[in-house]
Amino acid sequence: MKILIQNGRVIDPASGRDEVADVAIAAGRIVSIGRVKADFNPNRTLDARGLVVAPGLVDLAVRLREPGHEHEGMLESEMAAAVAGGVTSLVCLPDTDPVLDEPGLVEMLKFRARNLNQAHVYPLGALTRGLAGEVLTEMAELTEAGCVGFSQAEVPIRDTLVLHRALQYASTFGYSTWLRANDAYLGNGVAAKGALATRMGLSGVPAIAETIALNTIFELVRDTGARVHLCRLSSAAGIELVRRAKAEKLPITCDVSVNHLHLIDLDIGYFNAAMRLTPPLRQQRDRDAIRAGLADGTIDALVSDHTPVDEDMKNLPFAEAEPGATGLELLLSLALQWGEEAGLSLHATLARLTSAPVEVLGESLGSLASSAGKLVEGGVADLCVFDPSERWAVEPGALKSQGKHTPFAGHELPGRVRWTLVSGHVAHEAL
Repeated sequence: MKILIQNGRVIDPASGRDEVADVAIAAGRIVSIGRVKADFNPNRTLDARGLVVAPGLVDLAVRLREPGHEHEGMLESEMAAAVAGGVTSLVCLPDTDPVLDEPGLVEMLKFRARNLNQAHVYPLGALTRGLAGEVLTEMAELTEAGCVGFSQAEVPIRDTLVLHRALQYASTFGYSTWLRANDAYLGNGVAAKGALATRMGLSGVPAIAETIALNTIFELVRDTGARVHLCRLSSAAGIELVRRAKAEKLPITCDVSVNHLHLIDLDIGYFNAAMRLTPPLRQQRDRDAIRAGLADGTIDALVSDHTPVDEDMKNLPFAEAEPGATGLELLLSLALQWGEEAGLSLHATLARLTSAPVEVLGESLGSLASSAGKLVEGGVADLCVFDPSERWAVEPGALKSQGKHTPFAGHELPGRVRWTLVSGHVAHEAL
């Protein structure tokens, strides 16, 4: 299949390219950017005049809900949501049922995803068996099965000795460990500790639940030299600790959720369960610190934290509702809105969704390592073509994801994905 994308504004944050150019694609790869050979005869031509042609987005935090939670999301629906949002590569968390702690489960998931011929899926393996925080998994076998790193998802390891051993092992063999910094004893509330949680009678999670865990992780990294990715930071104090750790040259990276980039605890309003998220929404000063940290590069990547939730589990009193929100289809638009408000160039905004997440993943991408998140001649043709000026209203019922709950229902957002190409085929086309 040969495809020619004509007259689009080609933006590639990895190389600094920003120009109106044609992109020729054949056999799943980019043949040329700019000058197209006269003998190139495409099977299909896409007119991208007025549109942006960018690398496919890379999302580092997605729950596909298979296996075990098919009532909340089927692989088919969530992969369709990914490409509808311009996401061509995604990392899925291991907190499925059963947990991704056996090679066979990982291989089955990758096989199912590959057969759907949608976005590329990169599983995180469980760091401990059953995510119980007691016995380490067989990391070597899980890596061979296709895992790009190891995580506890939202389940903290209570025993520091176990975490220390896990980081020692990971460091020895060059594996990366993905951790959400949350103290097991302080982090059990449903809202951020503060005036709002007190007034509403909601159990609070203090910022020190994050900072205590971060300090523990940093001490263990100093001792072991392990490579750690910190998932979904939420507090100003935590971001400042990360800034200092990076200045110290510790081998750490981090991300934040697109929800926390825009929302604060006051948005909970009158117990709106759509705002029940993990980590909980914090105060405005925390959101401002997240925005600043993402803009200055302290925070490496922006993620959707896509977590489809069943209707019955969300329509409950706030404290009892299952945390999570659908986000794959909103990731690009919410990032563009932040970029506009922050006064950033489109190039800089897209970097947080393309080249920067790929740097976090590194060589674990395998055959895609040299071309994921970037536009290079000879590289795999994963592209997102979108209209940056078109605005669209978020209608939950129109989302591809099986999970229809989002804090942004009814919001009007910028940026509409027109086409998503994965390995050179059109995986999504807006009607």
